[in-house]
Amino acid sequence: MRVLVIEDDDAVADGIVDGLADRAIVATRVASGLAGIESAAELHPDLIVLDLGLPDIDGTEVCRRIRATSSVPIIIVSARDEEVDRVVALELGADDYIVKPFGMRELVARIHAITRRTTVGASVSRDDGEGSRLVIDSRARRVLLDGEPVHLTPREFDVVEYLARDRGAVYRRTDILRDVWDTTWFGTAKTLDAHIAAVRKKLGDPAWIESVRGVGFRLGEP
Repeated sequence: MRVLVIEDDDAVADGIVDGLADRAIVATRVASGLAGIESAAELHPDLIVLDLGLPDIDGTEVCRRIRATSSVPIIIVSARDEEVDRVVALELGADDYIVKPFGMRELVARIHAITRRTTVGASVSRDDGEGSRLVIDSRARRVLLDGEPVHLTPREFDVVEYLARDRGAVYRRTDILRDVWDTTWFGTAKTLDAHIAAVRKKLGDPAWIESVRGVGFRLGEP
């Protein structure tokens, strides 16, 4: 695995790079947002660890620019612990958010959780879209709407694939958060809402994911 670390604090960056190296994960570190955007395009990392407080441009802008051209998983690490910061980052395409200070065990657990879902999805062929305008291909980890690809982030794909396990069935919010975000996630329901809103926008019709008041969501068909 190749990880790109975008972090301007030398102590934090060295701790992450060394901690990942101890676990046989190769990490490359850059100290600015623009360098991070360039490195993401050149190195094609398997995952990005991104700080928000960068010296040149804000990490949320870095996340937005990377996400515009790549679906690489992005984990935000930041001292900002307000809910609005989490929601904004997730809406821009981040897959996870860790508040500083954090332990290496937590970061590695988050990395493994994201890559595990990707690996499992790639090894299972599921296409429950027969007769539907919306096709979810788990083997290729892609979504097609009317034959055209819909560019989702890894986490957005996980949400759609989860709801597609039983089309029409209602899934509780707590179950989606537990199963999609793994047991290491301690976020709020607003995290899920942000991803649902992003997916609805990309699909062009909110009716694709129906809200069931007081319960959760289900995959629909407009």
